[in-house]
Amino acid sequence: MSFYMFKIIELLGGLALFLFGMDTMGKALERQAGGKLQTILAKMSSNVFKGFLLGMAVTAVIQSSSATTVMVVGFVNSGIMTLNQAVGVIMGSNIGTTVTSWILSLSGLEGDSVIIKLFKPSTLAPLMGAIGIVFFMFTKSEKKKGIGVILLGFLALMTGMDIMGDSMEFLESEAWFGDLMISFSNPILGILFGALLTAVIQSSSASIGILQSLCLTGKVTYGAAIPIILGQNIGTCVTAVMGAIGANRNARRTAMVHLLFNVVGVLIFSVVFYGLGLFIDWAFLDSSVSAWNIAVIHTIFNVGATAVLMPMNKLLVKLAYLFVPAEPVHQSPVLLDERLLATPAVAVQRAHEIAADMGKDALEAMKLAMGLTTEFDVKTMEKVIELEDATDRYQDALSTYLVKLSAKRLSVDDNRTLNTLLYTVADLERIGDHAVAIANAGLEIEEKKIAFSQQARDELAVLKKAVTDVVERTVAAYEALDMELALKVEPQEQVVDSLVREIKSRHVRRLRDGKCTIEYGFVLEDLLTAYERIADHCSNIAVEILQVAEGKLEAHEYLSALKAGELEESAAFAERFAKYKAKYAFPEEK
Repeated sequence: MSFYMFKIIELLGGLALFLFGMDTMGKALERQAGGKLQTILAKMSSNVFKGFLLGMAVTAVIQSSSATTVMVVGFVNSGIMTLNQAVGVIMGSNIGTTVTSWILSLSGLEGDSVIIKLFKPSTLAPLMGAIGIVFFMFTKSEKKKGIGVILLGFLALMTGMDIMGDSMEFLESEAWFGDLMISFSNPILGILFGALLTAVIQSSSASIGILQSLCLTGKVTYGAAIPIILGQNIGTCVTAVMGAIGANRNARRTAMVHLLFNVVGVLIFSVVFYGLGLFIDWAFLDSSVSAWNIAVIHTIFNVGATAVLMPMNKLLVKLAYLFVPAEPVHQSPVLLDERLLATPAVAVQRAHEIAADMGKDALEAMKLAMGLTTEFDVKTMEKVIELEDATDRYQDALSTYLVKLSAKRLSVDDNRTLNTLLYTVADLERIGDHAVAIANAGLEIEEKKIAFSQQARDELAVLKKAVTDVVERTVAAYEALDMELALKVEPQEQVVDSLVREIKSRHVRRLRDGKCTIEYGFVLEDLLTAYERIADHCSNIAVEILQVAEGKLEAHEYLSALKAGELEESAAFAERFAKYKAKYAFPEEK
């Protein structure tokens, strides 16, 4: 009894190390890819075949079809991707996941040549681990450290595989194990076992690895392996189905497409293969299968299923609509789907896109509000308020999401992006607030019939142009995280400050000379305050992009050093300030 107990402990330890290695390697690969994963999946899956290729590539990188499918469910739930686009990605992910089984099949390599010995896990895994620990511990480059983690994950993966294999060698002489494998030659039992095992582990790659370890006993035949592999492809759908709980209808249909693809593929394969078996004697079914053979069977099934079902992708979508029918009430896409937090690099990219959209809304609100100061319109006023409400919703969603995201492990670049977003969404929201203040000033001008002098209108036109330019540049720099554009914001903000001071001085002179009224001065003060504050928020955003995101100076320290001529970019700042000062010059006072 104690023998079996120790073997079970050894098996569980090997499985734990195997799963840890797979998870570590997959997440490290994902961090290396960064937010490019979302760009690749969401923006380049315009047709089924292209989506198929991209799904295959992304899954091969992150080593998990379940993670890819959950990501796709999140994209559909957020409105980034349509259901039709998702179909191709799901099909590709099923083939991409076979890469893991091919890596694990290296344990079956045999031969005495140097190349064969080099690629055997007993040699390759320690070598990769040694290189990985050097990269991880003795280099400063974050990218090299990431590569080191990938290699260490590979070492853990292969070592866990070896431990599992060693722990199950005794099964070769166990009669009950042979009988169990024979029972799995029954297609229904084999499929059910494979599906259940994968559903519990929630990883087809891991369950395939376990099956490949069992092959080392010599007791696993083709007859038992084939139905188990078929079941494993069904069991892997559990993760996506669970991930779709609480999502909108299209997201649930996406998970249903994944399930239908695998179930229909298994049905077709089973009917054809076992149907032909009624007339053809598949003699090889009683032969022992190797880890290499498992990888071949797994790949043949997924490639075959994709070849048959890809032309029928629209039928799969129709079936998904049949199982998840349309609902009477329209559901809006979720701005930031928490399912994407499972792939933090993708979540950062999505949050950045939402923040960029927030900036665009704030910019549009400000432009419309400025127009209300010269020609008031009720519908435009309502649009400004609507856009400002949208920026409030964006801020609420982003603030909660970014805090949750900050607890995740991110690459240096993604962490910088996250910090920039955390420090700047409030500035974007305040620009929307000031847009409403400008619109209210326009309403006051309309209601009180305040008429500005031509001189004042000309001065305000110059100021509005300067403020519009600085906000447009800030939003563009924010969307692209462009350092060059961000460098041009601060000198423009300084020019806006000088323009505001000059307008106030000119107003005092006109007031003294009796050329304008106190009432006009109140409205003017509201406008100037709003314009100046908008430029200040642009400065805050630009400084975060330039300095805080890079981990150099705090914002106020950076601005002080910049204006004092203590930084490399100080000379460029002075040059740009002079250029913008000349560009936004007031007409001479009359």
